[in-house]
Amino acid sequence: MNVEKLIAGSEGDRSALIQRTASRVISTEANALTTMSKALPEDFVRVVDLVLNCDGRVIIGGIGKSGHIGNKIAATLASTGTPAHFVHAAEASHGDLGMVTPKDICVLISRSGETTELRDLIAYTRRFSIPLIGISANSKSTLMRAADLQLLLPDAPETCAIGMAPTTSTTLTLALGDALAVALMEQRQFQPDRYRDFHPGGSLGAQLARTGQIMHEGDQIPLVTPTTSMADTLIEMTSKGFGIAGIVEDNRLSGVISDGDLRRNMDLLLEKVAGDVATSSPHVLSPTVLVAEALAFLNENKISAVFIVDDENHPLGIIHIHDCLRVGAA
Repeated sequence: MNVEKLIAGSEGDRSALIQRTASRVISTEANALTTMSKALPEDFVRVVDLVLNCDGRVIIGGIGKSGHIGNKIAATLASTGTPAHFVHAAEASHGDLGMVTPKDICVLISRSGETTELRDLIAYTRRFSIPLIGISANSKSTLMRAADLQLLLPDAPETCAIGMAPTTSTTLTLALGDALAVALMEQRQFQPDRYRDFHPGGSLGAQLARTGQIMHEGDQIPLVTPTTSMADTLIEMTSKGFGIAGIVEDNRLSGVISDGDLRRNMDLLLEKVAGDVATSSPHVLSPTVLVAEALAFLNENKISAVFIVDDENHPLGIIHIHDCLRVGAA
């Protein structure tokens, strides 16, 4: 297939038309988002408080494009500290209503508020007194009249030529879901280590890992005493493979010998002991430091390895810059 031939007709007026269409779509949605940011739905704060006090989960329901957006909102909530689950509106009528419990909160999404498939979910929440939050652009719709709290979308046009394809409305709903998730995160004081618990895979998980989780421990740590001969110190440095050795006194790290220290003490090196060569007050890190921060620390100080110590300077482990890169923190 010749791609160049397929796009050959996109020059001139046609190309300009395509670009104007794209710009119009983005501008229309951006204007709608700006409108909503300046005038949030009246019940937004009450929704946040309701979710914060919920003993169960946030059940998101919808169908079609609203269902896809609802699925994403549920995933975002669940990954940021708010237990959430998506229920397909049509499947709910065929047994999935059993996923919704009296302890839950139900959030139903429908631009028109008249989506037939939501009927059974709405009725179920009313029957069992399950709090219902409606997201719609129609305040007088069946959904919004039944809802305990309303998240009303701005009256903004869809961007397609026929004004019917969900575009602006789905963008607004997605942004509203993100706003809800972030507001809940901040109210819960959700911390990076908890976020990592929900995202252990990939580079994001690696960057949120702590040095204590990737450090080399026990016999892998290159340690000597101030009186250790340099011959034995070199063996320790070589066998452990980090290019450095730590000096311990009373089980506390008091110095470090690096390759640079060896070069600076080449004269009669083997006649010296470790304490003669070591650099005092070495760089160290806590086991709670993020791996991404450790990588930046290593680069900033132009060192390839660093010891991990506790509050009393007891050596707990060691990490090499390659450890940070290996787990994908770069």
